[in-house]
Amino acid sequence: MRQAHDRTTVYAKLICSGLKVPFGESEYLACKRHLDDMTRKDFAYIFDAAEAERHIDFAEELTLGEGTKPQKLVLDGWQAFIVGCIFGWRVKYSKERRFREAYIQVGRQNGKDMLAGSFANDFATLSGYQYGLICCTATKQDQAKIAWKELLKFIRSDKDLEKLYKVQESDVIITSLVTGTEIKAIGRDTKSADGFRPILAIIDEYHAHRTNQMYNLMHDGQINVTNALTLVITTAGFNLNGPCYKLYKLCKRILTGAVKKETQFVFIAEMDEKDDIWDQHNWAKANPHYLWNQDNSINTYMLARLAQSAITAREIGGEDLVNFKTKHLNTWVKYSNGRLLDIGAWERCGTSWTLDQIITRLGVRQCYLGIDLSQGGDLTSIVLEFPLVSANFSDDIREKWCGPDSVFGDGLPKIYVWSHSYMPELALPAHEQSDLAPYRAWVNQKLLTATSGMYGVKTDYDLIFTELKELKDKYELEFIGVGYDPANASAFLSKLEELAGGADITSITQSAKNLNDATCDIVLSVKAQEIFYDQANELLTWSAVNAMTVKNGYAEIKIDKNAYEERIDPICAMVDAHKLYFMNKEPDEEKADDDAYDTFSDIINGLKKE
Repeated sequence: MRQAHDRTTVYAKLICSGLKVPFGESEYLACKRHLDDMTRKDFAYIFDAAEAERHIDFAEELTLGEGTKPQKLVLDGWQAFIVGCIFGWRVKYSKERRFREAYIQVGRQNGKDMLAGSFANDFATLSGYQYGLICCTATKQDQAKIAWKELLKFIRSDKDLEKLYKVQESDVIITSLVTGTEIKAIGRDTKSADGFRPILAIIDEYHAHRTNQMYNLMHDGQINVTNALTLVITTAGFNLNGPCYKLYKLCKRILTGAVKKETQFVFIAEMDEKDDIWDQHNWAKANPHYLWNQDNSINTYMLARLAQSAITAREIGGEDLVNFKTKHLNTWVKYSNGRLLDIGAWERCGTSWTLDQIITRLGVRQCYLGIDLSQGGDLTSIVLEFPLVSANFSDDIREKWCGPDSVFGDGLPKIYVWSHSYMPELALPAHEQSDLAPYRAWVNQKLLTATSGMYGVKTDYDLIFTELKELKDKYELEFIGVGYDPANASAFLSKLEELAGGADITSITQSAKNLNDATCDIVLSVKAQEIFYDQANELLTWSAVNAMTVKNGYAEIKIDKNAYEERIDPICAMVDAHKLYFMNKEPDEEKADDDAYDTFSDIINGLKKE
């Protein structure tokens, strides 16, 4: 074995000093976090460099059998950094490790499964934990077998290592003869996936999971297991409503210091948001294994091969482009052909300010009301859209809300959007299964009301209008206009007229011809960060991600309500409200409207290059 030194910290210093370039901001922040934590006073954790080296050395005792001839595994610097951090950080005055969860995101073919196999070998033989369980998990057992087979390759490539394991390949079980620990491949389709208590749970390609069910099954089972680890190793994806993207966003906030979760390890190798995806110099940021040589120089041979894939992706576009960006550039695709909104821009429009703060601190009470009604037992959504006109604000409000350090940047946004939804109580469980959406969690977060009237099986319009009236009275709201989808509207029109208080009530015909201008204006306003919303409203963002567009024969667009099973009702209600806002815009607010559709058309057809 090598003479012990601190390869973990050496790599962190290499990145933070800028001696290895290029690197992405996320990788830099991961390394900086390690170095900063080593200097923290009164910190509950300590980095044990000798222990880190022991596990790095143990990984490098493995043999890579795949290829023309066997060779010893030599970890890249970034791989040694990951292994060293996870095994080296521990609680002070204890052997208990700091990190109980790890999120690792790198591009395709960067040795993810090989790294997972080395972790499985380490936990099975070096941990000292007797008769434990290691789970290689995925959505399907066949996918889970990929990481499991990486360990099998290591075992069969080394006669000495092979003596330490018993392999039951037909049952997909490897048993360590040292500790009695079993390594299994578990898919969500595996019978009796519940009840596991793994010392190591490898969640492979988490981006493909539609729910967090497997993650929670594994992690919850570890609560009483000392030194257990839930390890996510994945590439980026395009399911922005999936659990992996939510975990990714959390981990990004951990790296920036916005969230303090000391037991979560994060390593993300990705391009930066403003990077040109066609600049080959940037590709190495997302591919630390096959685009980097061991001497930290760029692998020009592999770079040239990737460039050939880039030509195909750029010229063909569509799915080829999405695949190139997600798998090779490790980039979450926040815009796809046909999606209503640029989700990256939508996320930047989120603010921590709530409806109560907007009204009480700014004194804004005039708003448009949009209503999207359900059919019987589905989702019903309401939206309040508040025009924000800075000229009406006092000097102290403008000073607080405008400028580079303000909540809204250099100027006030034009619109604040608030949304709330309703669903019959007895419909929640069925819709959670069909929509794969956490409706009951949203009820607890007060984003959704579960109605019990009408026996809990049909939409309770009485409750909806009662709550709307209470909201109107509480904040002394003044409706400028009320827009609604005429479908299913006959049952509530009289109540709507009473609620409107003299404001115009408009039936919003759900056609592309009628909704085109307002829909395009929403898209452009989001890109310009002129629309803001409460970022805690996960239900609103969920529907924003789901919303797709459809064109008529005149190339006019509207939201396609039949594009997906996932609900888009809050965004539909927002369009209804915005239609009225758009009709009442002042002339000076309509600048660039002539180019609005052309710009939007470029976006949805993928003609506008990033």
